[in-house]
Amino acid sequence: MAKKIVIALGGNALGSTLHEQADAVQITAKAIVDLIAEGHEVVVAHGNGPQVGIINNAMLALMHEDATQDSTPLSVCGAMSQAYIGYDLQNALREEMLNRGMDKPVVTMVTQVEVDPKDPAFNDPSKPIGKFLSEEEAKVMAAKTGFLFKEDAGRGWRRYVASPKPQQIVELGAIRALSDIGNIVICCGGGGIPVYRTEHNHLKGAAAVIDKDFASELLAEQLDADMLIILTAVEKVAINFNKPDQKGLDDLTPAEAREYISQGQFAKGSMLPKVEAAVKFAESKAGRTALITLLEKAKDGIEGKTGTRVHQ
Repeated sequence: MAKKIVIALGGNALGSTLHEQADAVQITAKAIVDLIAEGHEVVVAHGNGPQVGIINNAMLALMHEDATQDSTPLSVCGAMSQAYIGYDLQNALREEMLNRGMDKPVVTMVTQVEVDPKDPAFNDPSKPIGKFLSEEEAKVMAAKTGFLFKEDAGRGWRRYVASPKPQQIVELGAIRALSDIGNIVICCGGGGIPVYRTEHNHLKGAAAVIDKDFASELLAEQLDADMLIILTAVEKVAINFNKPDQKGLDDLTPAEAREYISQGQFAKGSMLPKVEAAVKFAESKAGRTALITLLEKAKDGIEGKTGTRVHQ
């Protein structure tokens, strides 16, 4: 039976350089079009970790070279990344569909996502972005830009930003309208551009990065999707990961997932937000299922043949 599906693409589906991305989206497009060919209504969200870092570094380099240039807000870097990832991805999807005799329009939506300016995450920036610097370079950049730099696990100093929870997708109505008339919509890139409301309904960009799994979950809820598919680098969620007694999980109830979370089974910053997002979606309405699996296993996962399914 055809389903309404939100797909959350991980960084491995997009590569980490321009050349890698151009190659990676061809493989990604094939897996997504497999689902479209089955009659499913698909909306695509994606991460932007490597890409926004590349843009941020380029803007910092420009500022170094030209003293008249101001620092580029992270929200603007995020918008740039949405456009250039969307450009490659929508072209790859269009090409793959035409090669199969399918003619469906594809569109990328530059997407803003509202956050709460009082979110506690703003008091404890935890998300490293951009390139590694020496301590001296970091001090110079901090003085010049006002950014927060911290030492990152002995590898050097990096800029740290907040990672607040998404509250509302600003362009939701446009995404829904485009999807409802048969468009394949690419949106919420990098978790969306984080913004908050100021006076006169102005939306101001925040120096933050929204986790793309949480943004994709919110998107799936608000579009009333049947399924959220979180694509990652492993076929199944596992407990005792990388240990002799590692065990892949086929099905999880929200209660079972929470128990494993309390045991510290899932790594913070990698599998943990995926499982948390899957639990939130599964609990949001009866009949909803979240699937966590490899990109190339998505079709099999929908059919219940593999992956980790989270449902009530």
